[in-house]
Amino acid sequence: MKTAVSIPDPVFAKADRYARLVNKSRSQIFSEALREYLARHSPDEVTEAMDQALETIEEQRDSFVAKASERVLRQAEW
Repeated sequence: MKTAVSIPDPVFAKADRYARLVNKSRSQIFSEALREYLARHSPDEVTEAMDQALETIEEQRDSFVAKASERVLRQAEW
């Protein structure tokens, strides 16, 4: 979809230089930037990413580290 947006000149210039540097079109750069921004700021996507990270961590749980962590947490002053 084509659309028109206003972008400050310095931002446009940086995006243009970066696009040439990585051999991509400005449209690709702006699209990727917007996609990343939305992923970072969408609560559902942030929660989903955190859940996936925690699942990965849980799968790799080390019993020694878990016991040591519990010991440290019990001694910590809350």
